[in-house]
Order: sequence, then structure tokens, then C-alpha cells
Amino acid sequence: MADFTPNRVYLALGSNINPERNLPDAVQALCAFGRLVTASQVWEAPPADHSTQPNYLNAAVLLETSMNARDLYQKMVGRVEKLLGRKRDPLNKYAPRTIDVDIALFNHEVIRLDHRKIPDPEILKRAFLAIPLSEIDPSYVHPLQGKTLKTIAERLRQKSPEMWLRKDVVLGGNLPG
Repeated sequence: MADFTPNRVYLALGSNINPERNLPDAVQALCAFGRLVTASQVWEAPPADHSTQPNYLNAAVLLETSMNARDLYQKMVGRVEKLLGRKRDPLNKYAPRTIDVDIALFNHEVIRLDHRKIPDPEILKRAFLAIPLSEIDPSYVHPLQGKTLKTIAERLRQKSPEMWLRKDVVLGGNLPG
């Protein structure tokens, strides 16, 4: 019998509609798809499009699962977003949302799933993605850049001082991390 090595999927979470409730609820819903290893702290940041909508709360989680990337993308992401009432506006990709779940990293693989790329290219541009991911696995080496998440996050943190920690929002009560 062969040993089973689970896939390690790094998920980015974001919400600006009832985020104090929706982020923890999303983490609980993700548990149906594997073993939640750890969760980052929650960070608040202005909207990426600099609009007047409410600020976002962002976090990241590490999930170990037997599911492959395509199944996670097709079955997990939509199901969790639908469960939490996400309504997609095809004319406004930056519309406010109850929850956004993105596969940011999958093992150390480079994958294309429909229009999505893994690793998520935004990790290299957006502190609200890189910082939470670096909290859950600072020594993870980005498969395309050859730099650790910690290094990427530190560089972006210097350019994005408008982020702040939200210690009042806790994800997954007894998770390590």
C-alpha cells in the first residue's frame, strides 16, 4: 500500500460585506474539503480599486486535501462562496463581496485552471495576499520567482503601509498558527 501525501493548498480569503462573520464562516466551510492546518491573522486593507466601498478583511489558510487543484477550483471555491451568499457581477470584478476564496498556491506546482493561474500572480503585487500567506508558511519558495513568501511579503509591506492587523477577528478557534 502506497503512502498518501496530501496536497497542500494555500487559500486566500477576502470579504468586505460582514467580514467579521464571513471570514470565520468560510474557514469553517473549508473544513469539509480537507484538514485545515493553519490560518493567518486577519488584515484590513482598502479596496484594490481605490473605490469608496468598505475596506476588505483578508486572510489565508493552509488546507491539506486529497482533492486535485481542478476539483478544488470547480467544487470547493464556488460552493463555499455560494454558501456565504457571494453574488458575482461580471461587469464589476471589484464589486463588494461576502467572501472571495482563491487558490493562491497548490503544492509547488504551476497550473492554469480556466482563466486562473496558480501561483496567483497577484501574490507578487498585493500585500494583502502576500502577508497572510507568509504568516502561514514564511519559508515557502514561490515556484516561479524562487523567493520565499517572507521575502515577497517584506518587500510589499514596505510599499503598502495602509494595511493593519485586526486582532478582534479570529479564524478557526483552536488551529495552530
